[in-house]
Formats: sequence, C-alpha cells, structure tokens
Amino acid sequence: MALGGNGPLSAPAQVISVSPVVLSVPGRGVDLQVRISAPLAGTQLPIIVFAHGYGSSLDGYAPLVNFWTAHGFVVIQPTFLDSRTLGLSPEDPRTPSIWRFRVEDMKCILDHLDIFLDAIPGLKGRVDQSRIAAVGHSFGAQTTGMLLGARIIGPDGKLGEDMSDPRIKAGILLCAAGRGGADLSPFAAEHFPFMNPGYVEMTTPTLVVWGDKDDSFLTVRGPEWFTDAYTLSTGPKSLLTLFGGEHLLGGISGYLVTETSDENPARVAAVQRLTWAYLRSQLYPEDAAWSIAGAALMESANPIGRVEDK
Repeated sequence: MALGGNGPLSAPAQVISVSPVVLSVPGRGVDLQVRISAPLAGTQLPIIVFAHGYGSSLDGYAPLVNFWTAHGFVVIQPTFLDSRTLGLSPEDPRTPSIWRFRVEDMKCILDHLDIFLDAIPGLKGRVDQSRIAAVGHSFGAQTTGMLLGARIIGPDGKLGEDMSDPRIKAGILLCAAGRGGADLSPFAAEHFPFMNPGYVEMTTPTLVVWGDKDDSFLTVRGPEWFTDAYTLSTGPKSLLTLFGGEHLLGGISGYLVTETSDENPARVAAVQRLTWAYLRSQLYPEDAAWSIAGAALMESANPIGRVEDK
C-alpha cells in the first residue's frame, strides 16, 4: 500500500476489537461504555483516544479507527451521553453539561487505562502508555481541543477552567468549531452557549483538518470558521485543507452512513493516511511520515488538499 502515491506505508495488520467495555462512573447516571481496538501483533504500541461527533457512539468512525489500528495504534472509543444510543432527553439535567461530561469521560479513560487495556488479553504489556494522542470530530473536536489546552470563553469574556491533560502528547481536530460570540448563528448561540472556544492556550501539537465546502448552520461565517483552531492558536500546529470537503470529510463517520453529503473514498483515504502520518511523527519525532505524506499530497498532479505548518 502506498502513502500518497510516494511514501511507503506497511501492509495493514490483523486487528482485534472488543466492546462494550463497561466502567461505572459516579455521577454520570449511566455506565461509561468503551470500544478497544488493537493490532494482534506488535509491542510498544501508541494510543489514540477518540471523541465521536454529536449523536454517534463507540461503533462510529470505523474507516478511521480500522486504518489507525491496522497500522500500529491502539484506539479507545467511548460513547458519550449525547449518543443517540442513549436517548438522553433535552430536559435531562445533565444536558447543559454534556460538553463537560465528554471531557471528563476522556480523562476517566486515561485514569483507568489499565482496566480498559485488560479487556484484550496481553494487550497492556504491548502498549506504550507514554505515547498518547487524542482525536475528535465535530463536537468531539471541541472535546479534544479542551484536552489539548483550549478553554471555553464565558459570557463575561473570561476564560473558563483549564481542562488540559499533560498525558496527551499530540492531537487532531477534525472539523472543530471556530470562534463563538458574534460568529455563531442565532440557533447555535441559543442551544450551544458552550460553543465559544478560546484557542490561544491550546499549546499541545495539533493537526487541524477542515473541508473548504463545510458550510455550517452553526456559524454566520463560511467554511473558514473551521480553521480558527489553527489560526487563533500558537504553534506548533498544522492545517490540512481538503478541497471540496464537507463536514464528514468524504465519509469518515462510517462505511454505510447515509448522512455523508460528500461521499468520496479518495478524501477518506487522504484523512486516513495524513492523520496517521501526523501522529506517527509527533509521537516518534524521528519518524518522517508527516513530511513524506505532506510532500506526496502537495506534489500530486491533482492534489486533493494542501498542508500548512507553523
């Protein structure tokens, strides 16, 4: 299998996936359910903790999870309280704090990592717990961003709680919400007041991914709203722009999902390869996967996107 047509990428390995792995969490109201996926072979495996988009679950995003796992990562996927599988009522007292529950769920996974790794016999001894990355899509990108250092700006203009986690060494934000305030649509301002991220404090190395056709009902701006996590933060950061990409970036949320408005296997393949390459180079600085992948993308006769770094 080729990386961007030029750089080498090893053949996919066999993988194993176990779900649900259940943990009782006081105050959550329902057990935390998690999927663990890992390659059958290999040692010193790095970890990705993945935050799904609004309404999804531990069963989502198989095109990404399967690729990452088949190429050497252990992937951990929680089901958050907003999942359609749980049917939480808008009137539920937990609903206004769903954004916070999400961040706490991700931290809870890291706090109880041994329990989750033990779900696959022998896996714990094959994992490098010092190399942990976090990835999220859409609402999950806000969740992940907060773990990387982003903070919610309150109605008074002051920064909210720092919920970053030093155990996470690198991150990827797929279609992350931009500035709040006047940039939000009236609907978003009414229903999602927490959608007001401040990215200046997001100092962890991060790749921001967006599609230049991602017109969102959440903002009065255009698709460039989704670049704010890159433009408003300090380095080291990278930006992957996908030409023609909409909010599901060609179909990353599942193999058979019907909500994908821009179905494009080549776009999904680019997200797979480039996210894998970014995390490889961030977690293993001697690995040139990211520079190879970026060069292959930019040098293509018909590039599907572009990469920027700062």
